[in-house]
Amino acid sequence: MAKTCLITKKGSKMTGGYSNRVRATQFNPTGKKRKYPNLQKKRIYIPETGKTIRLELSTKAIKTINKNGAYATLKKAGLI
Repeated sequence: MAKTCLITKKGSKMTGGYSNRVRATQFNPTGKKRKYPNLQKKRIYIPETGKTIRLELSTKAIKTINKNGAYATLKKAGLI
């Protein structure tokens, strides 16, 4: 399974790193680094269908499910 959230579509991204010493003197990049989203494996119960699903979600998606409800969020994302 790819390291992307199924609801928010968050995936990895490349970032450049700079040390404070480099910022203070001249432009000299320290290289690229891949950053991954904070994904958690969660079992979500959907009362409308009476089923439980296992998903790998970002923490922002988990907050969205808690706020708007599992059925509405998953339906909007096209998972139901």
